Amino acid sequence: MKIMTRVFGLLLLSSLLALAGCFSLSRDAPATRYYVLDGGREALGGEEAAVVVGLRSPRIAEYLATPFIVLRSGPNRIDFSQFHRWGEGLAPGVNRAVAGQMMAQAPLLRVEVAPWPGGVRPDYLIQIHLTRFEGVARDDPGASQGEAHLNASWEILRGEDGVRIAQGTTEVRESGWTIGDFDELVTLLEAGLGPLALELVAAIRATGSP
Repeated sequence: MKIMTRVFGLLLLSSLLALAGCFSLSRDAPATRYYVLDGGREALGGEEAAVVVGLRSPRIAEYLATPFIVLRSGPNRIDFSQFHRWGEGLAPGVNRAVAGQMMAQAPLLRVEVAPWPGGVRPDYLIQIHLTRFEGVARDDPGASQGEAHLNASWEILRGEDGVRIAQGTTEVRESGWTIGDFDELVTLLEAGLGPLALELVAAIRATGSP
């Protein structure tokens, strides 16, 4: 009986020490930080806008549909930044930012994001397929500089009948990311949405719209 009691005591002590270690690691862990994309400049189209555009919810690559900001270190290797996370779903954040940048570039556009208000009948519908939206760093412990990488295919449909009238792919690589600086990375990723918005506006204008 004494042996059993001693064994039980040792097991209990080991468990308590392990638990204390977990609490210690938890206390020493970095604070989790959350990031959102800006909505663009306040140059928004109003009720008098000549053209109404509806942005459907973007289709996001499955590995990007996570609260963790994604880092890529090789063609087939990605990491999820445990302590740096999106403060909202990536799809609505991207949609809001693209809408704001489109309206800043073309004040005669009114861009509504899904789900748009009842009664709104967009002249054009846009579907974005986001396949890259991440930081890129070489798999090298000594590397200090990386880049932000965005890749998105898109299509524009006529609102009245859903006929596709334009499509394309936008790829942006923004260099100058100091690896580990996530404020800078999010700023560069957001900057990459500018060329995407510009190409969407240009495609709509090519149809003869203002």
